[in-house]
Amino acid sequence: MSLIISHYNNFFNVKGTLDKKSVTEFQNQFENVFEKLQSVTISIEELDSIDKFGVMALAKLHNESLLKKKQLSIVGFGCKDLYDHFKTNDAA
Repeated sequence: MSLIISHYNNFFNVKGTLDKKSVTEFQNQFENVFEKLQSVTISIEELDSIDKFGVMALAKLHNESLLKKKQLSIVGFGCKDLYDHFKTNDAA
């Protein structure tokens, strides 16, 4: 399944597969998002799978939110790889 991103105001729903093939589409969707919004919520509930490129794209977005002092929330029971990535970074 390809990547489908829908949104309403500052809530984004990511559905499908976030991998090397679709990461550019994801990055384009969220390019300059923190210039327009103070807070962003991304639901990964309907994300079927994610590879290391997808995890890194979300991590990059997370780092951008910290640099710009904006709020980023990632919600939903998504992929364990993503949870493990952020859990490891928080512990470091």
